[in-house]
Amino acid sequence: MPDKKDYYDILGIKKDASDDEIKKAYRKLSKQYHPDLNKEKEAEEKFKEVNEAYQVLSDQQKRSAYDQFGHAGAQGFPGGGAGAGGFDFSSFDFGGGGFGDIFETFFGGGGFGGASRQRSSNGPRRGGDLEIQINLTFEEAVFGVKKELTITKAVTCDHCKGNGAEPGTKIKKCETCDGSGRVKRKQNTVLGQIVTSTTCPDCGGKGEINEQDCTKCHGQKRVRAAEKVKIKVPAGVDHGSTIRVPGKGEAGVNGGKPGDLYVTVLVSPSKEFKREGYNIVTELNISIPQAVLGDEVEIKTLDGNTKIKIPAGIENGKVLKLRDRGVQKVNSSARGDHLVRVNVKIPTKLSRKEQALYEQLAEIKGEKVRPQKKGFFG
Repeated sequence: MPDKKDYYDILGIKKDASDDEIKKAYRKLSKQYHPDLNKEKEAEEKFKEVNEAYQVLSDQQKRSAYDQFGHAGAQGFPGGGAGAGGFDFSSFDFGGGGFGDIFETFFGGGGFGGASRQRSSNGPRRGGDLEIQINLTFEEAVFGVKKELTITKAVTCDHCKGNGAEPGTKIKKCETCDGSGRVKRKQNTVLGQIVTSTTCPDCGGKGEINEQDCTKCHGQKRVRAAEKVKIKVPAGVDHGSTIRVPGKGEAGVNGGKPGDLYVTVLVSPSKEFKREGYNIVTELNISIPQAVLGDEVEIKTLDGNTKIKIPAGIENGKVLKLRDRGVQKVNSSARGDHLVRVNVKIPTKLSRKEQALYEQLAEIKGEKVRPQKKGFFG
């Protein structure tokens, strides 16, 4: 069997590539070589190589094993390196399975050895999760909203109903592995007879072979398609909040459950309100007479206009609170408060009459002031 290509070389990325770089490379190449778009003879084979490389490198566990042991390491995980050559360390057996037990002792049951890793890749596989962003207005975030989104994702092929075979053709049990998805080879060594188990090269670990691959999905069982998804944004979400929509991610394979959809909301700021958590903050500018004598003014709240009393003698920076007039808390009927921060504005320009009145007030209070008249009068 010819040596397999390096997965990093297939995707054209460096070994320290980030998850985002891996996804970007996969999307570009899968589109470039998709048999529906590329009619060259080698396109389908390259498409399969790209998919195989992505399945391993996009999974942290599989990628770690691949980085350490190459293709043999990637085979130690279900679904990793389908159809890969080399040997699977987890399946060494000394006339009864002792070597596999040794690996499990050192590495634990999750990565090597154990019956679960002997399963065919034709078993149910959960679909991948999806992450998207949506833009909301300030009001939509505060009061909640229903949205209908169009998402392009992997869906079950409607032509073959997800079995990968062209309708009207048969799916046969693989004769090479007798439907197990794996083949064993015995080898005599100085330590005794060693049995190695590898993924079946003919069926790629599926245990089955299509008489003819589906002409739409080319045996992949899923296709990329646009799908409309309705989501309910609860009242009170804030900028950067994430909403989980169960079952609206990519379709599973072989009866596996679909993944989830994670929606991150980006909220546009309001021209009228400032939000701090679940509280609304309003900056209220008042004059010196209002601060001294008190007043009643009208302000805008989330529930409409309301009047608020300013007590006489209020100090600059004082915060007045309107209880339960803020943002509704997510998945709760409770609300935050509306906070009114009072700013006493000192005039920078006075008319001569205003100046005279202030000087008269100072005289009444027994205060001696020396007005700075230059550039002061309006």
